[in-house]
Formats: sequence, C-alpha cells, structure tokens
Amino acid sequence: MPRTTHATRGRLTVEDCRIEDLAALVGEPTDPCRYPHATTVEQGVVVYDGAGLLTAAATEAGRWDVRAELVDAFTDGPGVVVVRGAYPDRGVVDRATAVFEELIAGQRAAGTVAGDHFAPPGANDRVWNALEKLALRAPEVFVDYYANDVLALVAEAWLGPGYQVTSQINLVNPGGTAQVGHRDYHLGFLPGTTIEQYPAHVHRLSPVLTLQGAVAHSDMPVESGPTLYLPHSQKYEPGYLATNLPDFRMFFEAHNVQLPLSTGDAAFFNPAVIHGAGHNRSADVRRMANLLQISSAFGRAMESVDREAMCLALYPTLRIRGADATGNAIAAAAEGYAFPTNLDRDPPVDGLAPLSQADLVRRAVAQRWADDTFRAELAAWSERRRTA
Repeated sequence: MPRTTHATRGRLTVEDCRIEDLAALVGEPTDPCRYPHATTVEQGVVVYDGAGLLTAAATEAGRWDVRAELVDAFTDGPGVVVVRGAYPDRGVVDRATAVFEELIAGQRAAGTVAGDHFAPPGANDRVWNALEKLALRAPEVFVDYYANDVLALVAEAWLGPGYQVTSQINLVNPGGTAQVGHRDYHLGFLPGTTIEQYPAHVHRLSPVLTLQGAVAHSDMPVESGPTLYLPHSQKYEPGYLATNLPDFRMFFEAHNVQLPLSTGDAAFFNPAVIHGAGHNRSADVRRMANLLQISSAFGRAMESVDREAMCLALYPTLRIRGADATGNAIAAAAEGYAFPTNLDRDPPVDGLAPLSQADLVRRAVAQRWADDTFRAELAAWSERRRTA
C-alpha cells in the first residue's frame, strides 16, 4: 500500500521527508544497458566521451536518439552525466581561463568579496555573470568557447531551443571548505517555509526549467574537491524541503560520490540532484570551474544579463566567422525567445511570434550587415519591446 503523503492532497511539507524513502531511491544501481552511447558508469554516474557523443548525434535521427538517452539519464537515471573531452581543444579553455583569472585579480585588487551560495563568503573566488564579462572583455574567446557542440547538444536535449545561458566562475583555493548538500534554482534557492507554499506539481516542474553544468578549467583530482553528487536523488519528491534538514545533510555527507575531472571535461545534471562543491584538501590545486546555469525559454534566469551589450560586442567576430560556425555562440549570447514583448509595437509577422533577438543576430550574420546597420537594427528591436 503506497504511503499517504501530503502530495496526494497537492502539497508537500517537511512531514513528508523520511530518510528511508530517499535511501531506497539512491540505493538503486545505474543500469549501463540503458545508456548505449556511454563509455562507462562510474560510481553510478553515466560517463560519455565527447567525440563519440557528437558522432552518434551527427544525423537528425541520431541526435534525437542521443537527446532521449540524456533525458532518461537526467530524469529516471542518476540525474548526472559527465562528458570527458567536452572541450577537445584545451587551448580554448585555457584562453577563457586567462580572462577569468584577470577578472578575479581585478576583484581582489578592488577588495571585492563575492558571496557564494551554500558556502561561507570569501571561501572561494566567485565571478558572477561571467558570461557577459567574457563577451565584453574578449569577444573572440567567447565565440570560440560557446561554439561548443557538446554544450548545445545537452542543453537542447533537456531544455529545447531558445535556452538562456548564464555562467559563474567558481575558484576554490586550497583549504576551501565544501558546500552543504543542496538542490539548485528555482525552488532550491528559497527558504523551506516558502517552498511549502508551492503545490506539489511545481516541485516536479522546477527541475525541467534549468540545466546545471560545470566545465573544468583545471585538472580536478578528488583531493581538490570536485562536485559531490547524490545520484538518483532528483527522484525524491520532497527533496527541496529535505535538504534543509540536518538528518538529510548528514545522509548526503555519508553517501555522496565524487568524480575527478580533467581540464575540458564537463558535468551536467538535473538541478534537483542533491550536490555540493567539495572540500579542497590539496596543497596547491586552485580548482576552477565555469558553472553553467542554463534556463528554459519558458523560465526565468537567476542573473540579469545585458544581452544587447553582448551582441554588440560579439557581432564583429560573429560576422567574420560566419553563420555556420557561430550558431551555438549566438544561442549562448542572444535572447532566443520572442516574449515578453510589446505587441502594439512588436506584432507577430508570418506566424504567432515576433522576431527574437537571436533571430535578428542570425539574420545579420548570414547577410553580413555592416556594424552600423546591425547596431541600428538591434536598437530598433529593443525599442519595439518598450511599453512607453
């Protein structure tokens, strides 16, 4: 007989949180047979080779097959995948790392202490809105970095088109303490009393609005504290409430897994997987990751990003590289969804939705508009969306 919970009445509360229910879910083994494109399963986590994944997705049918496999891993599997060699050219990562190091040095020189979610302020070096800062400071580096096909493949698999990329750099220095086990945005960033006010179906909805990812910008042996995961924990329905409870935090500390990463590897996970950055016990490894929080077109991103400024900074490089080479970078930079807008000024043309910012950028790149033309057209696009 199924246990009666508040969820049967459309609501979840802390009274529904039982360690034994979570233990039963995370005790399930990950079945390698469900993931034929994977190279292995390590500590319950599905591991792929980047080149092999892209080869399998080279055709339309293959791409849908790979997407379905990734969605199964995020939903009914461990909730976490690692892609070895997601960035096969380490030089692309290293050039971005150099820019991020400059940003961190600038913050230190200015005496800026960036707060960190789920860890003490000052424990790590954090660069918020690294996406926009990279685009404005080093447009060519941005285009090389976000042209990545693995990133686009996984984001489209979980979120579909029109996704919004945001990015934060997290650098954990030797001695940097671990984060507490948690779930992520949206519901994961709210206090328990507020979480209880959302109906149970919203607890199920929240994870499909966001994809979490991390690109390794340094080699990350286990002693340097790569991310701790509790595979299969995304299937635990009251988990947004449970992560605030001491017994559940102790359970996470006792049962999490940790995979080493090399520079250019990437991890992607369902934001409902209970996880946290590890303790850097190394003597000399400054563990840097680019934390990707990628939002559905139908969701709200956590960070404010000036995408118009990014598009203006990136456009000369995009035009030179051409439309075929820059589609993924445009998706990462520009607003891919047409709404919200002012339908008095910006009515739909040839369909039910007006032109999105990404549509405009793609058209400009394909037609090789002059910089002044692009600037004027982008400003006009933004003006049409104003209400007054």
